[in-house]
Amino acid sequence: MTVLSITGLPLVGSERIAELLERPLPAPRRDPVGYASARVLEALLESLLALEFLEKGYTRNAAGKAFQAWKALIGALLALEKDRIEKMLRTDKERRWIAEKGVARVPTASLKPLSQLLEEAGYKHLSSYTAMALNLHSYQYHGPDPSGEFSPYPTRESAAKDILLLLVALVELVEGRVKPRLEKEKAWTPEHQQALQTLRQRL
Repeated sequence: MTVLSITGLPLVGSERIAELLERPLPAPRRDPVGYASARVLEALLESLLALEFLEKGYTRNAAGKAFQAWKALIGALLALEKDRIEKMLRTDKERRWIAEKGVARVPTASLKPLSQLLEEAGYKHLSSYTAMALNLHSYQYHGPDPSGEFSPYPTRESAAKDILLLLVALVELVEGRVKPRLEKEKAWTPEHQQALQTLRQRL
């Protein structure tokens, strides 16, 4: 299956995606726009992999990729909104943590409060989608669980629905909020556009 054709030559999707995902990330403190651009491309490519797994019936793998995609997008948003977020924080310690760890690492344990900060900065409903991403992260490890003891999803089908909902939300956020910012900074590339277009078509 051909997913990307950046140079005009057909490329096998998984090979090209792997090549793009293995690129070193720019340092977010020195180049926040470059970092955000790289993370957005990562989010789009991980989303494509999630769909590929989902189409093949590997729901748990798809859930893991959807979670990685969402986490990468949160990292991009944090880099783009770092100055606004730092002004919202009360202490220098919190600002140092955001600069040194929050943006660069986006720790899973801090994903919900980081999303709440972004929601306060104007990204509506972000924390609700982050809660969905965290549920899918749990599903990746535990699989379907009718009892609800280990996983929030009783069936594979219920997890698949949330995977698709999360990816749709990701596409809408990238198209509506992130792409215009990166275009303004000349950091939106043909690779971004092709990945976004392919993702939109497949959803």
